Amino acid sequence: MARVYSNWDRLVRATLRREQLRDSGQGHERVNSGLAGAVPPSLGRATNIDAILQAADEIQSEDPNVARILCEQAYSMAQNLDPNSDGRGVLQFKTGLMSVIKQKLAKRDGASINRDRDIERLWQFYQLYKRRHRVDDIQREEQKWRESGTAFSSNVGEILKMRKVFATLRALIEVLEVLSRDADPNGVGRSIREELGRIKKADATLSAELTPYNIVPLEAQSMTNAINVFPEVRGAIQAIRYTEHFPKLPDDFEISGQRDADMFDLLEYIFGFQKDNVRNQREHLVLTLSNAQSQLSLPSQNDPKIDEKAVNEVFLKVLDNYIKWCKYLRIRLVYNKLEAINRDRKLFLVSLYFLIWGEAANVRFLPECICYIFHNMAKELDAKLDHGEAVRADSCVIENGSVSFLDRIISPIYAAMSAETLRNNNGKAAHSEWRNYDDFNEYFWTPGCFELSWPMKTESKFLTGPKGRKRTGKSSFVEHRTYLHLFRSFHRLWIFMVIMFQALAIIAFRKEHLDKDTFKILLSAGPTYAIMNFIESFLDVVLMYGAYSMARGMAISRVFIKFFWWGLGSVFVVYVYVQVLQERTKRNSDEFFYRLYVLVLGSYAAVRLIFGLLVKLPACHSLSEMSDQFFFQFFKWIYQERYFVGRGLFENISDYCRYVAFWLIVLASKFTFAYFLQIRPLVRPTKTIIDLPSFEYSWHDIVSKSNDHALTIVSLWAPVVAIYLMDIHIWYTLLSAIIGGVMGAKARLGEIRSIEMVHKRFESFPEAFAKNLVSPVVKRVPFDQHASQDGQDMNKAYAAMFSPFWNEIIKSLREEDYISNREMDLLSIPSNTGSLGLVQWPLFLLCSKILVAIDLAMECTETQDVLWRQICDDEYMAYAVQECYYSIQNILNSMIDGEGRRWVERVFMEIINSIHEGSLAITLNLKKLQLVVSRFTALTGLLIRNETPDLAKGAAKAMFDFYEVVTHDLLSHDLREQLDTWNILARARNEGRLFSRIEWPRDPEIVEQVKRLHLLLTVKDAAANVPKNLEARRRLEFFTNSLFMDMPQARPVAEMVPFSVFTPYYSETVIYSSSELRSENEDGISTLFYLQKIFPDEWENFLERIGRSDSTGDVDLQESATDALELRFWVSFRGQTLARTVRGMMYYRRALMLQSFLERRGLGVDDVSLTNMPRGFEASPEARAQADLKFTYVVSCQIYGQQKQQKKPEATDIALLLQRFEALRVAFIHSEDVGVEGKKEFYSKLVKADIHGKDQEIYSIKLPGDPKLGEGKPENQNHAIVFTRGEAIQTIDMNQDNYLEEAIKMRNLLEEFHGKHGIRRPTILGVREHVFTGSVSSLAWFMSNQETSFVTLGQRVLAYPLKVRMHYGHPDVFDRVFHITRGGISKASRVINISEDIYAGFNSTLRQGNITHHEYIQVGKGRDVGLNQIALFEGKVAGGNGEQVLSRDVYRIGQLFDFFRMMSFYFTTVGFYVCTMMTVLTVYVFLYGRVYLAFSGSDRAISRVAKMSGNTALDAALNAQFLVQIGIFTAVPMVMGFILELGLLKAIFSFITMQFQLCSVFFTFSLGTRTHYFGRTILHGGAKYRATGRGFVVQHIKFADNYRLYSRSHFVKAFEVALLLIVYIAYGYTDGGAVSFVLLTISSWFLVISWLFAPYIFNPSGFEWQKTVEDFDNWVSWLMYKGGVGVKGELSWESWWEEEQMHIQTLRGRILETILSLRFFMFQYGIVYKLNLTGKDTSLAIYGYSWIVLVAVVLLFKLFWYSPRKSSNILLALRFLQGVVSLTVIALIALAIALTDLSIPDMFACVLGFIPTGWAILSLAITWKRLIKLFGLWETVREFGRIYDAAMGMLIFAPIALLSWFPFISTFQSRLLFNQAFSRGLEISIILAGNRANVET
Repeated sequence: MARVYSNWDRLVRATLRREQLRDSGQGHERVNSGLAGAVPPSLGRATNIDAILQAADEIQSEDPNVARILCEQAYSMAQNLDPNSDGRGVLQFKTGLMSVIKQKLAKRDGASINRDRDIERLWQFYQLYKRRHRVDDIQREEQKWRESGTAFSSNVGEILKMRKVFATLRALIEVLEVLSRDADPNGVGRSIREELGRIKKADATLSAELTPYNIVPLEAQSMTNAINVFPEVRGAIQAIRYTEHFPKLPDDFEISGQRDADMFDLLEYIFGFQKDNVRNQREHLVLTLSNAQSQLSLPSQNDPKIDEKAVNEVFLKVLDNYIKWCKYLRIRLVYNKLEAINRDRKLFLVSLYFLIWGEAANVRFLPECICYIFHNMAKELDAKLDHGEAVRADSCVIENGSVSFLDRIISPIYAAMSAETLRNNNGKAAHSEWRNYDDFNEYFWTPGCFELSWPMKTESKFLTGPKGRKRTGKSSFVEHRTYLHLFRSFHRLWIFMVIMFQALAIIAFRKEHLDKDTFKILLSAGPTYAIMNFIESFLDVVLMYGAYSMARGMAISRVFIKFFWWGLGSVFVVYVYVQVLQERTKRNSDEFFYRLYVLVLGSYAAVRLIFGLLVKLPACHSLSEMSDQFFFQFFKWIYQERYFVGRGLFENISDYCRYVAFWLIVLASKFTFAYFLQIRPLVRPTKTIIDLPSFEYSWHDIVSKSNDHALTIVSLWAPVVAIYLMDIHIWYTLLSAIIGGVMGAKARLGEIRSIEMVHKRFESFPEAFAKNLVSPVVKRVPFDQHASQDGQDMNKAYAAMFSPFWNEIIKSLREEDYISNREMDLLSIPSNTGSLGLVQWPLFLLCSKILVAIDLAMECTETQDVLWRQICDDEYMAYAVQECYYSIQNILNSMIDGEGRRWVERVFMEIINSIHEGSLAITLNLKKLQLVVSRFTALTGLLIRNETPDLAKGAAKAMFDFYEVVTHDLLSHDLREQLDTWNILARARNEGRLFSRIEWPRDPEIVEQVKRLHLLLTVKDAAANVPKNLEARRRLEFFTNSLFMDMPQARPVAEMVPFSVFTPYYSETVIYSSSELRSENEDGISTLFYLQKIFPDEWENFLERIGRSDSTGDVDLQESATDALELRFWVSFRGQTLARTVRGMMYYRRALMLQSFLERRGLGVDDVSLTNMPRGFEASPEARAQADLKFTYVVSCQIYGQQKQQKKPEATDIALLLQRFEALRVAFIHSEDVGVEGKKEFYSKLVKADIHGKDQEIYSIKLPGDPKLGEGKPENQNHAIVFTRGEAIQTIDMNQDNYLEEAIKMRNLLEEFHGKHGIRRPTILGVREHVFTGSVSSLAWFMSNQETSFVTLGQRVLAYPLKVRMHYGHPDVFDRVFHITRGGISKASRVINISEDIYAGFNSTLRQGNITHHEYIQVGKGRDVGLNQIALFEGKVAGGNGEQVLSRDVYRIGQLFDFFRMMSFYFTTVGFYVCTMMTVLTVYVFLYGRVYLAFSGSDRAISRVAKMSGNTALDAALNAQFLVQIGIFTAVPMVMGFILELGLLKAIFSFITMQFQLCSVFFTFSLGTRTHYFGRTILHGGAKYRATGRGFVVQHIKFADNYRLYSRSHFVKAFEVALLLIVYIAYGYTDGGAVSFVLLTISSWFLVISWLFAPYIFNPSGFEWQKTVEDFDNWVSWLMYKGGVGVKGELSWESWWEEEQMHIQTLRGRILETILSLRFFMFQYGIVYKLNLTGKDTSLAIYGYSWIVLVAVVLLFKLFWYSPRKSSNILLALRFLQGVVSLTVIALIALAIALTDLSIPDMFACVLGFIPTGWAILSLAITWKRLIKLFGLWETVREFGRIYDAAMGMLIFAPIALLSWFPFISTFQSRLLFNQAFSRGLEISIILAGNRANVET
């Protein structure tokens, strides 16, 4: 126990010291961690112990005795609450607290304290504390404010101080109340009781300031929050207030806080909603109503109230999905007509919906289920409202007689979903085996859902969980894992492609003779069409298996009707067409069947066209919707399944024509290319091959002899057909790049693409800014009451509007260390609100202009007009001259009086007169200007400093010197004599009074002018390169460019669309710790060192900002706690951290505060000078409240509760962010143990930082269970979305950033929701992204360029004209109300929704949403920067696309879009990955075809044909494949984007640079990544979230790590392609010899090299010899290490090998793997017939003999590999046997070579043939693992697997080791991977590391 006391003593001492340091500003700015920080959660929830201990911490320095009293009371409360110390951490807390009391607080000067007087001491301190902090005065002020309700005035500093005082006071009162029970009733006890009684009567101030609230203090009015001042907020609160018409609440019903009862209290009583859910949704509705009211732009009234129009708007928007649901199911709404219900009923219904949604937890993913619940509860509510007394709802009554919505309604549904989730086996089970969220929701799309009844029957099929193997069927769609979904979902596309290929081939084979016979042959498209439709209908029947028990009867009927229709139709069409063909051979036929056939096809085509128009064309769609006739509806139903979603997927006629025209151009180009370069060139060779006589095959042919060389023809056509199926994507890419470029140019993107353009066009920025980004409120304000409306005054007014925003942008750049202090001064623009009569521009535009003008004047020999024209040639020089003139005049007039002012006035009057007369060059001696300026700058150099007596004397002398120079040097002789003889001036000069006293500048305007004029006259360097930092330049260029782009007009902040920002977070880096900054990798490179080399200018700016010199090191910064914290933030703001994201998103609030402040100033609310504006808007409570009303930021930190309990650094860092950003809210899931069976309760909580920086819980909503039933990220979003506010929500990932200049444009973007973008208003606004990680490495640059081209040009075209843009992730802005009433902003079903973001786009589109894209605003985004990170990310996305192929969303969109829009959707989603896979498959198809020709000998036989055809078609196909493979077509949009935004020359330079940095290798490698994961996902599943990591990739990746990651995805496939190429070269035949081989196979060799060596080419220090040696040792250790239970794949090859087989789970998967593995047997089969040993013998026995040899080889390997574990005698015998066998084998081989035709090449050929056969056997053994284990052969299989991996590794490792011998290779690689600064840094670091090693040894 003594050790415990000692530990706690040290802890408390350190804690108190840290708190004192923090209070004095010396410590880290972090969450208070004093005594209150150690309170266990179990005690903190039930009592105010933490508040009491926090008060003790606060007053420790004032009165230790009182602090001790508070600690003792806290201990007593802890003891009473948990006497046995059962709670987690309670015993340690109580022990430590007692130690503190005894050892620290219970002593004073060595004497014990008398506790008998504790109550008196506490009472005295309480009274003193109240007087010191004017508490009574504050309460009186609050009472006046509360009574008036209109005025509000305070500042931020006072608010925070006031809140702390109230918190301490409340703790003192609580302790006083407890201690007063034992006090003298006639003494101090009486005084305390009187005080307590008075406080309880008037406790408004204390409770209001300390009651937790989110945005609006509804529980008690707060005088530190101005939000309740706004009339719309007061009107909203009044609108939901309880009235006498409502049922009366019971007297014992408790109203929380100090407020009146309202609608939510009644709903809480009736249905049993949770109190915090009620509090949350009460604020939600108040903010929704108030914002709806503010957007009406109605004049404010004395009696604030919500307009009926605002109520109707909220009502209809919230209940829109419910209304559509009722209409779809043809049931009555809960109200008759909108006009028939009063305002209160509307608000009751909206409140009820919000409360249901707020407590629905996972059921929020089932929007129509919520509609069902709402429908029934609204009917109940309707009945209850007619009662005089409030009555509980029967549907929510639980066993104890109370009501609970959660337990009775939500929990049963959750339990059913949870039971289904258990069946998915953590995502490994087939999708068809369990019901996902969509299945549960679609149950409510049918009238059968009402069989659930109300209250819901727990025994219903819907709520019944799976029992054993029995399960509830799927609703309407089954996600069977098969490639056939691609055909089923997009069958129209495949039918069209096949029919077009058929038609083009027929025309080509008919030699383009378009006669009647050709037409008849072309009519064969009819059977093709019918048969393919029959296949599709057959797939509908088969793939719907698993849903028949739950699907609607009509849906099942449609499937079978369609199946029989196409079955019979295809039979009929085929029969008739066969008859038509037979008629061709008959002479004098009446052609009856031909006419019948044409009639049938024509009629069918006409009917399809009519119904196609009715269903798809906008003009006809409304007619088809209105028609209710059964006949019409029946055929429409046959044509298209009727779902609740997917109705009305049409666009207006202009949009329709645009994307039809787009695709007509693409299709025309594609089919022209296909016909002339693919199909027609193959006609002649095909005919020739068919006509070839039979020839002798060089192997045992089984197929081709008897059917006109069928396989030969297939080998010829297969690559061409493969390219035919995918090259449409090439043409789409080309045309979309052109269209995107034209649209971007039209939108004025890239007009300002350099800092020089910023300089040239700066004069036009203020007007453009005022036009787009300034609200009409500010535009109406006259900034100068004397201003007229001429051009100069308007320009000055525009500049005055522009300057506050521009300066704040520059300030933010300085805070982010992108610019230096000097650059900030040069870039800042004056306020332009002063008396100076012209526009003042930033100094960076005017630098050195004055000096140049002086030189011109001094050299001028012409007239005044000529000089002025020379100056005006540079407009900014003219501005500088004018400003200098007027500024000197103003400054001199302000600082001089008496005779001196008269001299100034006389001189300026003479100058003005001479200017008017044109005699300035005569009046002034211009050659003396330089001298005059030097004297004046000496004066201003003194005036810019703070006044002192010595400086005042110096200024007076400098002024006199200036007078002397002007009078005697500058002015003409005549004027000089006049001034010298001026009596007044002469007398003052002689008496020494002239300029004896200088009035030091104090007016802020004059001070600003002095500083500015001094810089203007002294800065000699031109500022053409200001700012120097490239990121600062890019941001300013984009911002200024966007000012000229089309965007909606900004509305005042009070009337703008309110929005939230929402960021999901799990466990990523929040802020880098000091240790993480200093930790070095094996090269001695630390993160801090890396960043200093990558961002040297930003590091210098950082040191300047914190007041340190350039030579300051990391160690020096660590000495200061403040600087160390700033360093952590500096590094974190350059990584992909949560801190960077939060800082960026909080710029929204800063921008809104600034905008609101200026607008309120214009309305006369806040009279603050613009010169003091920066401090004005940040300290204005009204601006802060207005920003909080419009903006909310919620970070959903899913496991924050666990992180706090485990005291992880992430929790501390998150708390630090909460403290730094007061408007930040953190939501998290909290779990508590209940009961003894390990049962847990889960809560969704929202916290903010309280006045002490600690977490303050705002809401805690109980959940029905563990919320993570599906994918983690969407579940994380779902639990926290209830805490968001506003009409819009921007989804931001935690690797994103934002900028103040972009935040200023947010309200413009939000106005797009009210804009016209087609026939529907937007529901998702797409936003442009800038990838900020592009400068990290060459890979990061490739990824950045690729991503940028997609998020700009690509999405620009998708949104318009194609109208198929989806939600591809962040940072899109959602219509929040639209989406929360339709399932949320993502889908969460396990595995199928792994790419959760895009499903929000699918869902929005299917529910008649509209998704747009806007590029005048951008958000920063980080991307993966290392090859492994990129590969994992692309694997995740490709796997997600593989799952999308199986999804119902893709199926429905593919079925319900019109044909052209469907093609747009296909080729921009899953079709992209299909085409990627086809690109790789083309290589396989081509090479396997060529290898077949080589093995069979067909290539020699048809060599004459090849010469005739010239390989035209094959060349075209392979060239197209190669260009796709190396990323040329990926680069086309990229290059177009470069041209548009950087210019042609920079675009060419960037593209060439990328090629030199081996971007083609990278793109080829990425091709393999996408192909592997996409194909494997569809075949076997296994898609999962892959954590890529978002750190700085500067470390070397070990060879074994790369091998594990890429072995199966790239290396195996590359070796297979290499094997095919070797076989083709060895046995193939071509007339051109080796050159032809190379030219024909170059793309394949490039693919092999890229797939094998890209991971090592792009691996830092990948070719350094020492690293290579270490990698080899590590790889060998990993390869030979035995696996076992619990051993991870990173440590053992055996464990990794087992993990690699986990994807093969199902019988279907095993069969498919078996089929795919059979291809490897072809090598052995072909090679054995090519051996010299076999000669020309082609009998099948030869192949059989080869298997005998193979078995012998395997046995030999087994013999030599076998290692017994028994006695040494056996080992000796085995070695002897191995030796004998070795000698025997060698002897036999030698004899065979000598005595037979066996040759040395034959030996190598055998190896070439046996290797793929062995791999095939190995693959089959792995596939049928269970059978192999039954036969006891698994150990043997594993050893052969190890041999194969060892061999593949050695083949890859050998070239790497060879290249590592040459030092220059490593240097070249560093230059290739990183920029020059880091390459130098890397080399220096290696030297330092080596030197350090020498020192250590």
